[in-house]
Amino acid sequence: MKSVLVLYYSQSGQLGDILTNLVRPLQLEENCSVTVHKICPEEPYQFPWDKKDFLQVFPESYLQIPKPNKPIPDSIKNKKYDLIIFGYTVWYLSPSIPINSFLKGDDAKVLLKDTPIITINGSRNMWILAQEKVKRLLVDCKTELVGNIAFVDRHWNHISVITIVHWMMGGKKTKYLGVFPKPGVSDKDIKEAGKFGLIIKKYLFQENFEPLQEELVKDGAVRIKPFLIRSDKSGNHIFSKWSAQIYKIGLKSPKRRAKWLNFFEYYLQFAIWVFVPIVFIIFLLTYLPFYTRIKKDIKYYQSTRLR
Repeated sequence: MKSVLVLYYSQSGQLGDILTNLVRPLQLEENCSVTVHKICPEEPYQFPWDKKDFLQVFPESYLQIPKPNKPIPDSIKNKKYDLIIFGYTVWYLSPSIPINSFLKGDDAKVLLKDTPIITINGSRNMWILAQEKVKRLLVDCKTELVGNIAFVDRHWNHISVITIVHWMMGGKKTKYLGVFPKPGVSDKDIKEAGKFGLIIKKYLFQENFEPLQEELVKDGAVRIKPFLIRSDKSGNHIFSKWSAQIYKIGLKSPKRRAKWLNFFEYYLQFAIWVFVPIVFIIFLLTYLPFYTRIKKDIKYYQSTRLR
């Protein structure tokens, strides 16, 4: 009998749907017990987002400053699992506050220690450096990352910006203006998540996860657009400056923090619609000279290794 824990946080519910389909092959296996637990912040984050609340979480999200979660029940925390499937979303290029808070807390140190773990991330498209941050936190928890699957919005970057705002602020995963595509991970990708569950089940019962990530990648588990690596790195550089400044100001004056968050919102619009296209042009112009490095980066970010 194999014992699997599915641990996740999802604000909109999309990641919960992905995980439901992904673990179904494990749940249908009579020799496998699957426990599902959703991480719950002490102060819940409402969905849909209010614009003010969305901006307020920026500094703490990016700087990975933890906030309290509700404790993991002892019935889950004190049990030993053969595998943990860990689902998270990305807020401001970092793991969401509830996920970051869990990984930095005492419950994670107990629950994850010496247990193989597979990360499942659901995001708009820029998840690569958030995964690197998760990898480092998992090392602190003394767990072994054996697999990663990235579920993303596959539409063009600026199209997905428009549709994700419609969804996050309106609360409905519908076609904006009846013309734009549906936001988030496609229904097809969500429904077909079980194909990865079949692969995971095979290696779980073989008791050898070493070949797992390679097969997951071959089946499309981690598709990487090279331009988004550059965008992610640029975004992290910029966010590090803004978040540190806003957080420092907020410690002294909440009113000044609110003003700086408004400045950040204007900058974010500028970055999305002006700066990112410039970065894309630079990427195209330098693609051939940096082709070898780009290929190495893709191979690395598809892996579970940590530099």
